[in-house]
Amino acid sequence: MVGTIQNREIFIRQLSSRLQRSTIPTHVERPQWRYTPQHKTLQNLSQDELLGVLQKQCTRINTNCIVTFAADLATTLEKVIDDYYGGPIMTWQDERFDAYGLTALFSDTLPKKQIELHTWDSTIGRDNIALVEKANIGITISDITLAESGTAVLFSNPNHGRTVSFLPTKSIILMPKSSIVPRMTQAAVQIRERLQNGETLASCVNFISGPSNSADIEMILVVGVHGPMYMTYIIIDDL
Repeated sequence: MVGTIQNREIFIRQLSSRLQRSTIPTHVERPQWRYTPQHKTLQNLSQDELLGVLQKQCTRINTNCIVTFAADLATTLEKVIDDYYGGPIMTWQDERFDAYGLTALFSDTLPKKQIELHTWDSTIGRDNIALVEKANIGITISDITLAESGTAVLFSNPNHGRTVSFLPTKSIILMPKSSIVPRMTQAAVQIRERLQNGETLASCVNFISGPSNSADIEMILVVGVHGPMYMTYIIIDDL
């Protein structure tokens, strides 16, 4: 959408006068805070130690967490798919699947087992939604993984439909071990750096911490309220 901003100068002038500023600031100066605990939490942990934090958190958020080597990923993923009773499956259109050696699984092994698999196709528009609504499993890849909260950060783009992560009954998220950072703080820093480098940001950034759940009523946990009922993280040891 393209539009115009109306009365911006009047609005900013009014704010400046209420803040007792004689002039309207032309830029924002980031404060230099004396204490920054958000950067110190878990900061000295190794990648293996961060993985341990993530695994422990997964036990608290009803999420199955599996660690595997890249060479064993296809076998591991196939077993999880079988445990989740097969398709239909919806995946992103993502070259990382090929890099992780999943091409044969998706194009040969699963079809031979009569497991239906669809890949997100931006050229068919909303027809993707009809396919993903019927999917038993959605498979995506975490761009950044937060150890502290057990969170996958997914960047949407035309080939990475955001509904793949929350419309299917079950969700499988592949997580490169190298993508694990301590917490939300580091994810925010990475996103800011991408913006400063002139990169095109994702139209939607999803932070997913296990299966959908809510405890709004009487503090009773209910899983599967507005998203997947079952979640598996597959950590790929790529270091």
